[in-house]
Amino acid sequence: MITGLNRRNLLIGAAGLALLSGGVMLGRTAFAPAPGEPAAEAKTEAEAEEEEGGEANRRPGFVEMTPARLAASGLQTTRIEPGSLAAEIIAQATVAAPPQGQALVTARADGAVVRMNKRLGDPVGAGETVALLESREAASFIAERNAAAARAQAARAAAARERRLFNARITARQDLEAAEAARAEAEAELQRTQAAVQAAGVTSDGRHLAVRSPISGRITAMNTQLGAYVSAGAELFRVADPRRVQVDAAVPATEAQRIRPGDGAVIELPAGGTVAAVVRSATPSLDPQSRTATVVLQPQGSPPGLTQGQAVRVRITPRGGPVGSAMVLPEEAVQQVEGRDSVFVQAQGGFQAVPVTVGRRASGRAEIVEGLRPGQTVVTRGAFVLKSQLEASEVEE
Repeated sequence: MITGLNRRNLLIGAAGLALLSGGVMLGRTAFAPAPGEPAAEAKTEAEAEEEEGGEANRRPGFVEMTPARLAASGLQTTRIEPGSLAAEIIAQATVAAPPQGQALVTARADGAVVRMNKRLGDPVGAGETVALLESREAASFIAERNAAAARAQAARAAAARERRLFNARITARQDLEAAEAARAEAEAELQRTQAAVQAAGVTSDGRHLAVRSPISGRITAMNTQLGAYVSAGAELFRVADPRRVQVDAAVPATEAQRIRPGDGAVIELPAGGTVAAVVRSATPSLDPQSRTATVVLQPQGSPPGLTQGQAVRVRITPRGGPVGSAMVLPEEAVQQVEGRDSVFVQAQGGFQAVPVTVGRRASGRAEIVEGLRPGQTVVTRGAFVLKSQLEASEVEE
């Protein structure tokens, strides 16, 4: 028999069970997706990327570097290939102008400088007038040309007259041949005097000589001034084309014997960076003072970082030399990270400090015998900046 107290307890239990069931259903209804709507993802893509970046940042030896920061940091990277210090020939060199990249502007006759159209450093085009000379030679050139033109005109008329007489059977063939020879001689003299007038740069007024530049470039030297009297052949200006350069390397005699035209080379710029080059030629004799051979390198393209007269360092790799399996890098690319020699290798989102084993060191270069593989991109300039950032982040953590 169920007493009143038991009946009351049963009613309270049933009500609680109904309330619990309703709460469960209510919870399911509130968080369940509406019909036709996709279920909510546990994490958004942005949150996932942020977590991945956070995990990358927390990797030991990793330095985060965005493309914008990389462009502004001044870091320089290179793609490494197998090599060895024994294969490289390192030499000091000078950036020079090739034969077609420089010229002397001289006076073609005696005269006084009455006009200067260019100053030091000004650009000049091929055939452009740099200065004017007032010279008596100009009148002589014009007079010779005019006299030759008159003689040529008379010789043409005489030859035409002899041709008509010969056709009329009045004169002999030898007279016609003599007239034709005189005409040819007069024509040749006229051409000579015209070429002399053009080469001397005689102006249309017949009083001045134009001093013209044979190439395009810039005025690099001036050896005269307004009003100066100059002699024929005197050097007045120097012109150089800054776009045309070659690199003259001073290589020891023992190393020069290994170099052949077509060998690859690298030019190290003073401000950082490198320029690819190829060996064009090598002198067969040695400089009597330095006892070195001059190896001429031709840079690839028109690099803006090379200026005539600039001192640079070059690395030449003769073909057929020992290659080896090591990677050769500048010594500044190797940094001490947590007490170990390390190189910063480019990774997703930044650079990773990779422990390496360094072999020989020479002339500011180091062989990496373990830790890197061909094709990786590593920091060759500015690695100390990455090391400083890495240490600062570790201190903050």
